[in-house]
Amino acid sequence: MNELQQYIRSLMPFSGEAWELLQPCLTEISVRKNDFLLKEGQVCTAVFFVSQGLCKSCHNLDGKEINTAFCFENEFATNTKSLTSGVPSTYAIKACERSRIVRMDKSALLHAYSLSHEVERFGRKVLELITTRQEEHADSFKLLTPRQRFDSLVNRHPDFLQRVSLTQVASYLGISRETLSRFRASR
Repeated sequence: MNELQQYIRSLMPFSGEAWELLQPCLTEISVRKNDFLLKEGQVCTAVFFVSQGLCKSCHNLDGKEINTAFCFENEFATNTKSLTSGVPSTYAIKACERSRIVRMDKSALLHAYSLSHEVERFGRKVLELITTRQEEHADSFKLLTPRQRFDSLVNRHPDFLQRVSLTQVASYLGISRETLSRFRASR
């Protein structure tokens, strides 16, 4: 949990009292590769912080797994729509490798928000970070070529291609595996 505490304090001032109020909301879990944090069709009741490892959001389209997001260390994952409205999730969140996750329970968070404006500001900041990351990914499909999307991903996360299979990367970037192989070869 130290990683989460340090990360929060890198984002904003966060007192010891606020951290104490946040503690009951948090559960640290270890997951194996391909373990689900959230299954498609399940209502999301938590926000997940990746302390160590790598997770992804994906959905099944005619038996094919489509990757829509990757969450690295010090990033948050959730299904915002499901979390806030209580509708079933249209995608899954699962581990790409052995990972250590801090699960933040929605009900406990809402209670902590009522006790502390500082904790409430933290929750708002988390949702802003998640929304910004989703918007950046969506914008990349509107504003960048496939090659630019690939270069941007590799520049932000140089070890990405060693941690994720080419099939998953191609799915995330919306390109064929063959195109991805050409991009990798020309780097």
